[in-house]
Amino acid sequence: MPEPTPQQILALPMQENDADAATIGGYLIKLLATLWDEKDGFDGKRPFGDSGWDGDLVVALIQAGVIEGKLDEDGYIVSCDDDAAETLIAAAIQELGAGAGVQGSE
Repeated sequence: MPEPTPQQILALPMQENDADAATIGGYLIKLLATLWDEKDGFDGKRPFGDSGWDGDLVVALIQAGVIEGKLDEDGYIVSCDDDAAETLIAAAIQELGAGAGVQGSE
């Protein structure tokens, strides 16, 4: 499978999550909005109440088949290609900035 574009990553559907986001793009926007709303009170470990929030994004990538990985019967990550996940999510974040006309976002 060819590497997906950042736009395709942003559009990937997500399973039920604490951010109530339907897509990876929606999740990232909700994360930024939460940071903005909570400012100094923002909890980077538990931005939506639970730890492991970044795993929600990785699960979506595994389920879409864009990174190698395995989930257990409850949908938790057993193994994954962390480097690929980091690269794809970072590119998707940059695309959010590019889509907004933000220059020099990287």
